[in-house]
Amino acid sequence: MAKGFLANLKGVDAFGKTTDDVKVKTRTGAFLTLLSAAIILSFTVMEFMDYRRIYTDTSLVVDRSRGEKLTVRLNVTFPRVPCYLLSLDIMDISGETQRDISHNVLKTRLEPSGKVIPGSRSADLRNDVDKYNDAKAPDYCGSCYGGLAPAGGCCNTCEEVRTAYINKGWSFSNPDNIEQCKNEGWSDKLKEQANEGCNIAGRLRVNKVIGNIHLSPGKSFQNSARNIYELVPYLRDDGNKHDFSHTIHQLSFEGDDEYDYRKAKIGREMKTRLGLDKNPLDDTLHRTSKAQYMFQYFLKVVSTQFRTIDGKIIHSHQYSVTHFERDLAEGGLGDTPQGVHLQHGVSGVPGAFFNFEISPILVVHTDTRQSFAHFITSTCAIVGGVLTVASLVDSVLFATSRALKKQASGVKIM
Repeated sequence: MAKGFLANLKGVDAFGKTTDDVKVKTRTGAFLTLLSAAIILSFTVMEFMDYRRIYTDTSLVVDRSRGEKLTVRLNVTFPRVPCYLLSLDIMDISGETQRDISHNVLKTRLEPSGKVIPGSRSADLRNDVDKYNDAKAPDYCGSCYGGLAPAGGCCNTCEEVRTAYINKGWSFSNPDNIEQCKNEGWSDKLKEQANEGCNIAGRLRVNKVIGNIHLSPGKSFQNSARNIYELVPYLRDDGNKHDFSHTIHQLSFEGDDEYDYRKAKIGREMKTRLGLDKNPLDDTLHRTSKAQYMFQYFLKVVSTQFRTIDGKIIHSHQYSVTHFERDLAEGGLGDTPQGVHLQHGVSGVPGAFFNFEISPILVVHTDTRQSFAHFITSTCAIVGGVLTVASLVDSVLFATSRALKKQASGVKIM
């Protein structure tokens, strides 16, 4: 019974065999066999390399993160603005304001040629003021000279007198008449730095909401929900040319993961592979010859996530930017080079302003690789396809050769 069943299985054999007596081997068939083997080997190696290659798949999803902060890495050089005139402020739509930031930010004084002044630091003036305050009597209470006094009622430093003047709405144009300023040598320091430039570099911590970063002259103060800038030292004619021409060496938005050494290294490698290692404003130069000139940059910050082949996730950011310049000497009116008349609804301030907006989209770059099953399937398809085509070609050539031989034999007999 079993023997008969097994014998009947021969009827479904899809691979019928031929005996050696009926096989005809030709040189053409041998050539096609070697050629097929070479093609199969080449294609299999290519498929294996493709299997080992890592591809990056990009997708867009809604950014669901909440309550996060961004780190802004900033490095900007102003060749014709002294460090004592340069103020760094941050404001955002939530109402949070950071004024005259000095934490994690370093100002470096530059010579007119652009060289760094040895030993120059933004804290030098403050250190001198601290030494001067230590020498004062414990009960000393300086006058505010009619300005709006602080909570303690005393202005013991030139900086406090200057703040009191601005809060009162007055201009601080003549520090030589202020006792505190004379004792601190304020005017001498200002004159000493009048023809210098300034490099400001560091890291800023901002909320992940719409906001702006101001690099502008003087200190900003808040009065009736409006920002008033002390512009007198900047606009005063001191015999030196001042303008806000600047070079942006680096401006990037970074995530917390980029301060982890291992994740940062992986993130840099993926950015380089995808061509995202350079930010739009890095190493850009912006020039003007006018003192009252405003540079505005409108940045669209997009959250970016990198997912490696081994499951690591690195959070980062990228941005796009548009640039706008404005001559403040024209006031609220102006004309474009094409002759179009413009009217500005907001008064401007000389300086560089970076207005950033957070995109609700999250860009996800995921490293992927073909599965092993896909590699096996492709390899089988290569072997089967090449052998099938080679068999068809061999059959055609063999049949043609036989037909030509028969025709030749018939001609000889006749």
